[in-house]
Amino acid sequence: MLRKRLIGIFVLAAMLAACGNGQNKSTNDKTLDSVDHTSTHPEVKMKNILFFGTSLTAGYGLDPTEAYPALIQNRIDSLKLNYKVINGGLSGETSAAGKARIDWLLKQPIDVFVLELGANDGLRGLPVAETTKNLQDIIDRVKSKYPEARLVMAGMQVPPNMGAKYAADFKNMYPALASKNNMQLIPFLLDKVGGVPKLNQADGIHPTAEGDKILAENVWAVLKDLLK
Repeated sequence: MLRKRLIGIFVLAAMLAACGNGQNKSTNDKTLDSVDHTSTHPEVKMKNILFFGTSLTAGYGLDPTEAYPALIQNRIDSLKLNYKVINGGLSGETSAAGKARIDWLLKQPIDVFVLELGANDGLRGLPVAETTKNLQDIIDRVKSKYPEARLVMAGMQVPPNMGAKYAADFKNMYPALASKNNMQLIPFLLDKVGGVPKLNQADGIHPTAEGDKILAENVWAVLKDLLK
């Protein structure tokens, strides 16, 4: 009789242990599943900044790493900001040519748009009203496709030999467009560089590498507050 009781107790203990092990396994599996789910982090989306402009943006005569948009990217990277710079500068670009080219560049998502066009129009003496219309058309296309994009206008000036009225009308075109379209304004992209021989290449128009460092500072002073 005692032997039968001992066997019964042993069998009961074995059954309880088995049930306990099964329950623990289920609990452990749930815990592991929970850990797997909570350890998954969504990938952070990179935002794009498009610099759209002339040879000044393209970095004419410089290594691509010396152009001011590349210097802006270096600043962004050093601050660990989630933005990628796209250099859409093209040497010789007029506002009319830019209007014809902008749709192709807008095929990629744009979060910040920096417009630097018109300088070649001014050097050719093209009517300010015509340049204004072209720039407004470019701005309208950007706003239509990316209404949430933040917009920046890079102001330019022409030499006084173009005539005092033309020079004044050309200079005033940029703040007027910026105000009309709720754009941040860089008053003069070439501030502290234009007309300074040592900061310009032999043509007297395009900045040297040192000059582009100053351009980058002029741009960053306005751009930085839009990247927060």
